[in-house]
Amino acid sequence: MFLWIAFNAAYADEREFQSIAPGERAAFLDFFGKLVALDHEKRIYKALWQRFTGPVRLLMENRYVFNPFWQYHNGIDGYEDWEARFKASAKSFTQAFQAGDTARVLSFVFDRLYVLRNQLVHGGSTWNSGVNRTQVRDGAAILAFLLPVFVDLMMENPEQEWGKPFYPVVQ
Repeated sequence: MFLWIAFNAAYADEREFQSIAPGERAAFLDFFGKLVALDHEKRIYKALWQRFTGPVRLLMENRYVFNPFWQYHNGIDGYEDWEARFKASAKSFTQAFQAGDTARVLSFVFDRLYVLRNQLVHGGSTWNSGVNRTQVRDGAAILAFLLPVFVDLMMENPEQEWGKPFYPVVQ
C-alpha cells in the first residue's frame, strides 16, 4: 500500500486516473510515455522485459485482477462479455509487449495493480490470507523496483511538467 501511495504522489492527479474508464486511461498513458521517453538507460524496459517478465505475464493471465471480471460479478450491467474483454486485453497486451511498447505495457500492468490495490483497500484480500498472495508479492516487487526509477527520472528532469500535487502541503 505504501508503494501505491508513493506512486500516486508521483503521478500527482489520481482524479484523472479514476475518472477515465479502464483501458482508456489516456492521462495515465501520457505519464508513462513521458517517463519512458526520458529513460535513456531503458531501466523501465529492462525491468519489464527481463527482471519481471514472469510476474507481469502472470498478472496479465489472472482474471482476478481484471476489472471487468469484478464488474460482472458485482452485477453491473454491460459486463456480461468480460471473458471476451479479457481475451482482447490479453491480445492487446501481447501486441504491446512484442512491439516493445513500454508505455502501453506499463499501462496494462498498472491497470491490474490498481485492481489488486482496490482488493487490498476494500478488504477483498486480507492480512495472512491465501487470497492473491502471489499477486501481492509480485506487485509489491514491481512497484518497489519501478517507483525509485520513476522518481529518479522525475528528479533528473525538473524542467518537465509533472503535474500539480493534488494534496500539497498547505500552511
